[in-house]
Amino acid sequence: MCGITGYIGHKDAAPILLKSLKRMEYRGYDSAGISTIHKDKIIIKKDIGRIDSINEKIQLGEAEGKIGVAHTRWATHGGVTKENAHPHLSCNKEVILVHNGIIENYRKLLKGLSNNHNFQSQTDSEVISHLIEEEYNKLKDPIKTLQNISKKLNGSFALIVIFSDRANEIYGVRKYAPLIVGIGENENFISSDIVSFIDYTDNVIFLEDKEIVKVTQNSIEILNFDGDKITRDKTHVAWEAADISKEEFSHHTIKEIHEQSSTVKTALNQDKEEFEKFVNELLSGKNIFITGSGSSFHIALIFKKMLTKFVKSQVQAFLSSESEEYRELMDENSILIPISQSGETADLHEVIRNLKDKGVTILSIYNTIGSSLSRVSDISLNLNCGPEIGVAATKSFTSQLAIVYKIIFELGKVKDGNEKIEELSEQIKEIISNEKSLHEIIELLNESNDVYFLGRSIHHPIALEGALKLKELAYIHAEGMAAGEIKHGTLALVEEGTPAIIINPKDESYEDTMNNAIEMKARGAKIIGISVEDNEAYDYWIKIPKVDNILYPLIELIPLQLLAYYTAIRRKNNPDYPRNLAKSVTVK
Repeated sequence: MCGITGYIGHKDAAPILLKSLKRMEYRGYDSAGISTIHKDKIIIKKDIGRIDSINEKIQLGEAEGKIGVAHTRWATHGGVTKENAHPHLSCNKEVILVHNGIIENYRKLLKGLSNNHNFQSQTDSEVISHLIEEEYNKLKDPIKTLQNISKKLNGSFALIVIFSDRANEIYGVRKYAPLIVGIGENENFISSDIVSFIDYTDNVIFLEDKEIVKVTQNSIEILNFDGDKITRDKTHVAWEAADISKEEFSHHTIKEIHEQSSTVKTALNQDKEEFEKFVNELLSGKNIFITGSGSSFHIALIFKKMLTKFVKSQVQAFLSSESEEYRELMDENSILIPISQSGETADLHEVIRNLKDKGVTILSIYNTIGSSLSRVSDISLNLNCGPEIGVAATKSFTSQLAIVYKIIFELGKVKDGNEKIEELSEQIKEIISNEKSLHEIIELLNESNDVYFLGRSIHHPIALEGALKLKELAYIHAEGMAAGEIKHGTLALVEEGTPAIIINPKDESYEDTMNNAIEMKARGAKIIGISVEDNEAYDYWIKIPKVDNILYPLIELIPLQLLAYYTAIRRKNNPDYPRNLAKSVTVK
């Protein structure tokens, strides 16, 4: 779960790599480093901390040279230390490497190395650099070396490698982790993330699994692990550099919360033919399985609840990381709907790989253009919400939800369905404009060790999502649950002053949920009601506008995002970069 990038061209590499690291910092931010080559001299600068603080300490941008690699880390193997930061060098300083992923058999490979190697870190990544060194010393051929070594590595990985005796070439290797080539004029880029080079080019080539690329200033050559040459057209991506700036906002997270008033509308802009195919597949009578991780799993739960009303097939939702029992149930008469923001989630892709030969139809919902998920799907729908930089899902969640509504309205033959969602735009703006009214609740949450979120039916997944946001951003223990389950354990934990956030719009679930709120209040809980109207049981009331019952999840989530964001600010946390978390979970 790191960001890796490389540059080769006619410009100084270090300033470009530094800017690329800043763009990718949301992928990992406990340490970072840059390596360049200038006049046969290898320059490495790395340290722990956020990129700005590292740059102040070691002046990353002062590394000279027209070729280089860089890395921003989220630790998986080895602690957060300068030595464990990338790039890694081989003993003879012939191999410079950055790595994203996990090598599952690195201990076995380490034992197989000769005794001549001197290790500087505790990472699986450094083992790769020494393996490459041994093989390259025998073959003196970068491509054959990388082919041989890649076949020995178990796990998911993307590598960017420079051989110091070939300082006009840069190599990339991909297996189950994203890697993209950016095509410039007299310069080329290679990275795990398009946003890293979007300021310089929007023409890209997406590498597929088990491919190696050789990049020079003016050429790109792709081969598979067996040495076969691959021809692939470039793709033009539509993201603008402005999409990933904070503009006038303090953080990407609050900017992206504000953007939801427009992104719920842009999510509706689907290719008509692809959308019709997607819906028709759902009506095919095949069993339907929906999967996702984190926030996307909460969307899967909502989708399942709604979908069961319109299709005659069996519908199941499951966590991608808990897929084994569900994989056994799938065959050619099954549909799998993977839902993902990044399109690169490791657990999700493992599910798909294990179904490769079963004939399962893959219908995906994703955000990142050209992601691995989009390329393995039979039919896919894009969120169209632009890049999401904040680690916590905000606009991607509501865009996913908007697409779910679009599908459900099509299945239910609701003629004005799109208009209903578009009308929510102004209501989202209204909720956000009242953020100052949340001040007292934010103070209550700030002083609390535990917070409970309750909801029934389609509001239960929103309770789960609200709790997740508070955990991610404010570092407060929070639990989302079905409101009717509080008597099965949770009431024993309620003490005087414990906050309970009750998601309680005026629909068929209102009275039962209100009774659960009263039960918690009787044990001393402070009740925060999210509803169309106030109630004497509420100690605090967050007003939401009245909408069609099915649309409440899209509205009631917004104040929960705001509460999490502003509580994080109150606790002096950086909401864009929550501790120990990364945006794209590309390792298991």
